[in-house]
Amino acid sequence: MEYRPTIGLEIHAELHTRTKMFCSCANDPDEARPNVNVCPVCMAHPGTLPVINREAVRQVLRIGAAVGGELADMSEFDRKSYFYPDIPKGYQISQYENPLVSGGTLALSTNSGQAGVALTRVHLEEDTARSIHAGEKSLVDFNRAGIPLMELVTEPVIHDAETAGRFARELQLLLRTLGAGEANLEKGEMRIEANISVSKQEAGAEGSLGTKVEVKNLNSFKSVERAIAYEVDRQIKLIESGEKVVQETRGWDEGRQATFHQRFKEGSADYRYFPEPDLPKLFISEIPELSLEVLRTSLPELPWEKRDRWVNDYGLQEETAEFFIQNFALGIFVERVIVGKTTDFIKLALNYITSDLVALLKEKEDKVFEDVDHFIKLIDMVLAGTLSSRGAKDVLRIMVLEGGDPEAIAQEKGLIQIHDPVALMKAVEAVLAREEKAIAEYKAGKLSALQYLVGKAMQESKGAGNPQTLREMLLARLDI
Repeated sequence: MEYRPTIGLEIHAELHTRTKMFCSCANDPDEARPNVNVCPVCMAHPGTLPVINREAVRQVLRIGAAVGGELADMSEFDRKSYFYPDIPKGYQISQYENPLVSGGTLALSTNSGQAGVALTRVHLEEDTARSIHAGEKSLVDFNRAGIPLMELVTEPVIHDAETAGRFARELQLLLRTLGAGEANLEKGEMRIEANISVSKQEAGAEGSLGTKVEVKNLNSFKSVERAIAYEVDRQIKLIESGEKVVQETRGWDEGRQATFHQRFKEGSADYRYFPEPDLPKLFISEIPELSLEVLRTSLPELPWEKRDRWVNDYGLQEETAEFFIQNFALGIFVERVIVGKTTDFIKLALNYITSDLVALLKEKEDKVFEDVDHFIKLIDMVLAGTLSSRGAKDVLRIMVLEGGDPEAIAQEKGLIQIHDPVALMKAVEAVLAREEKAIAEYKAGKLSALQYLVGKAMQESKGAGNPQTLREMLLARLDI
């Protein structure tokens, strides 16, 4: 017998719309002043009526089209009853029996190859307010109350923590690609809950599921992976000791790296779902701009499609392609730089981007360098021999941190490569006149001494000498 973990994910993500889900208040997740984006509707004043945000509906349907889900012909909203201080109404407007999207698959790469994670549903609801705990007091900021919130639920088909983490990352990337939302976990724009069970079964056989435990408060991808791994281990230890796993909701303590009991898990009956009486049913087929054909044509290139194209058309290694896809803004920059270029250009440009540009952007504390034309010009100068590799690094640093045209920078700093044989020979003679030890080592068979001499000749030419030409001149003199 062996233990088989089974994991299902429930992921909430705030959608990028101009207004909230059921009112005209601004949807501004960066608003720092408390309780300014509120109105009688999202504060649930008596007599107010909600109005459905069409753009939020469209965003969820586009997500459904992207994952190959079944888009509802008829959908409706339901009341989900539960009582917390951050729920203005005492219930949440959500969806239950008739979600906007059913089924679908999100494909992702794993260490064992491609895997498709089956989805149960994608539906739309309103977000809660934000509770702020200050000492013995708790405050509530209602700016977030009523923001459109997508909830995606997977089938229980994930069996390890790493795949769960990859799924969450891929979903975040999909939402950003579609423009549906930024899904920043650190800002609470994307929230992940994991349902985890462990069961005993024969090796390689499918068995029944164990008792499900839900883990909340997972605010980073690493937390998702660590919490699942911890919970699987905890449940196995309970089973081995003869104890029972209890169906409950647990939180994740990042400091202790452990889950902890919060409450016993509610079932769907506890929420007393019933159709929202203040909102009409949605008949999607009666809204032409929400048809599947229209939605599909509105989709951009999806992450898995881009991976295949970059690997097959541009010859990128899978790891390099993945790096640029995960770094969304940088990936857009790379695409603009390399499209339509030669193989030599692409190889050199990617080398400078991964080894130099990424480090400079971290130093600048910026997300992306947007001057595509100047970067292309810099690579062209290196390929043409106008700039040495060392000189290009110096010019790129100034371009990123201060701005400017690469040719003008190179001229100002004296980095334009010298091809004049008379000038280069002066640099070679100067080096040979003072590097007697290196010359002796080279003649004794130490080949690395030649590279040392080339470096010294480059220094003598203030980085402007062509290293290949200098090497050839040194060889001609040393081999006499």
